[in-house]
Amino acid sequence: MPTKREITRADILPAEQYAAERREHRRRIGEAKRGRRIEVGPYCTFYFESFDTMWLQVHEMLHIERGGEAQIKDELDAYNPLVPKGDEIVATVMFEIEDPQQRDRALARLGGVEDHMFLSVGGERVAGVADPTRENTTADGKASSVQFLRFPFTAAQTATFRKPGTAVMVGIDHPNYGHLAVMPEATRAALAEDLG
Repeated sequence: MPTKREITRADILPAEQYAAERREHRRRIGEAKRGRRIEVGPYCTFYFESFDTMWLQVHEMLHIERGGEAQIKDELDAYNPLVPKGDEIVATVMFEIEDPQQRDRALARLGGVEDHMFLSVGGERVAGVADPTRENTTADGKASSVQFLRFPFTAAQTATFRKPGTAVMVGIDHPNYGHLAVMPEATRAALAEDLG
C-alpha cells in the first residue's frame, strides 16, 4: 500500500472511537516513533515525522481540546505540512534542557541554528530547510527550542538513501553546537518509506 501524503477528514476517527482506542494507537505509533528519533549532541533530538505520527498528533489535539468538527480543519492545516510528501524527510527538532535558566542561556547562543542542520547521505549533504512561517530565531538572536525542518531530496539522493546499508549522518554545524550522529540502519529503513 502506498504511503499516504496527507491527512484528510476521512482519516479522522469519531471522538468516541478514538477515545476507546487511544491507548492502542498511542502504543502502536509510539513504538514506531522510537525508531524515528535520533539524539544529536547533549540536548538536541531529531524526531522524524510521518503520516502516522501526524495522524496521532491531530487526534491527540482533538481529544485534549475537544473542539469538535470546528477544530478539525485547523488541526489538519497545522499538521499536514509535517507529513512527508515523497521527495523529503521532515523532522521536528527539539532542544531539550529541563532547567529553564540553562535552556535560556543555551538558546541565546544558538541563533540561526535552523540554517545549520543537515543530513549526510552516502557522503552527500542534504541541507535542512526551516519552516518559513514561524519564528525560528528571535530578533535578539535566541533560537526556538522547537524547530520544524524539511530535508528535500533529489531523485539521486532518494535512490542512495533507499539503498540498504547507506551511511547516513544527522548533523548540526552551528559554531556553538557542532555535533553529528550516525543514523541507525533500522531508522534509515523506516525513513526510506517516506521517500519515493
